Amino acid sequence: MSRLIKAPRGTFDILPDEMPLWLRLEGAARDAFHRYGYGEIRTPIIEETRLFVRSIGDTTDIVEKEMYTFEGKSGDDSISLRPEATAGVVRAYIEHNLHKTAPLQKFCYMGPMFRYERPQAGRQRQFSQIGVEVLGTYAPEADVETIALALDILAGAGLTGVRLKVNSIGCKDCRPRYREVIRDFIGDRVDKLCGDCKRRYERNIFRVLDCKQDTCRALIADIPEIEGFLCPECREHFEHVKALLGAAGIEHVKDKFLVRGFDYYTRTVYEMAHPALGARDAVCGGGRYDNLVEELGGPPTGAVGFSLGSEATILALRNSGAAAAAEGAMGVFVVVVDEAVGVEAFRLLGELRRAGVDSEMHFEGKSVKAQMRAANRKGARIVVLVGPEEVKDGKAKVKVMEGGAETLVPLTGVADFAKGILAGHK
Repeated sequence: MSRLIKAPRGTFDILPDEMPLWLRLEGAARDAFHRYGYGEIRTPIIEETRLFVRSIGDTTDIVEKEMYTFEGKSGDDSISLRPEATAGVVRAYIEHNLHKTAPLQKFCYMGPMFRYERPQAGRQRQFSQIGVEVLGTYAPEADVETIALALDILAGAGLTGVRLKVNSIGCKDCRPRYREVIRDFIGDRVDKLCGDCKRRYERNIFRVLDCKQDTCRALIADIPEIEGFLCPECREHFEHVKALLGAAGIEHVKDKFLVRGFDYYTRTVYEMAHPALGARDAVCGGGRYDNLVEELGGPPTGAVGFSLGSEATILALRNSGAAAAAEGAMGVFVVVVDEAVGVEAFRLLGELRRAGVDSEMHFEGKSVKAQMRAANRKGARIVVLVGPEEVKDGKAKVKVMEGGAETLVPLTGVADFAKGILAGHK
């Protein structure tokens, strides 16, 4: 017997009974995107490898260890599965000269990303992200709009208790000063850092602040905050962001260790966390990347955006008990009392669906009792029983499951009757 073929490690199937949560999250995102005026963009799953090296940074863990990269037949056209979406969106923005179309462009997306890392709860090698990119403005209002949008999506999906952390990591003018502060502060304690942070100390010292290891966090607990080293422009921008957050009634905490993992970030960075996820508690992260468009060959362009992890958000919904409300009951289940009226029952099923009523029936000629059990499993709000006597009189028996009331309704009026009952349950 051949070995059972399973999904590759770090990937998983989303089964039908798990879909309601996914659809609820994605529906909340699409609703928020529409209200905020964002247009959807879909970029390829594969891009030239050098796009990610130039944008994310060749010293990041993603580029060094986590990308799925393939060499082309010619030997010089290396491509990679996208580990994140921002670089691809910026590439499309430049390639299609969208900056010439309108000064401000607001994009949204959702789809799969790929990183080769150790699979764990809420983190897989193929994972889904929902996100936005705002290109064409340096205004702090854009920073806060993206934060508000992400929080609206999470709230719309039913996730409460989200904690917002914000920080500024400055710009190319003020960050070098703080880099030396970090280097001097760690000083002779480098040997006590974890293996990754020893490497980061030499190649990308800001990433030391992002380490989740308890030993490293304890070593840098008293490090000075970057805010005291920001240039006047970055300090003013960050103060404006915090003022706008206050004006919008958005609760937040300032986290001096928040730097985000990609090299392209500048000024504002933020993260949304939920306690139901434990130590790795982030469900969403984002910030400003004012240099990326120019670095990839476009004009100087202010930009800000976020990515929200679908798997982490859904896990938080489940762990916090908010998932139960996502299970939606169906509308109508058609029960065939006798096979002799099976054709009439099927005709009624089609009529209900054409009328916009979600409806279902069994096709295997099961007993009425078995069909009623199936209706209960589906959570049907209404059962329509189609029997010979009722059809002879041009009627069907309609049972409202909540309360058990039964009514004889003309076959031609079942759809309208069901719609009226279901409208009262919304």
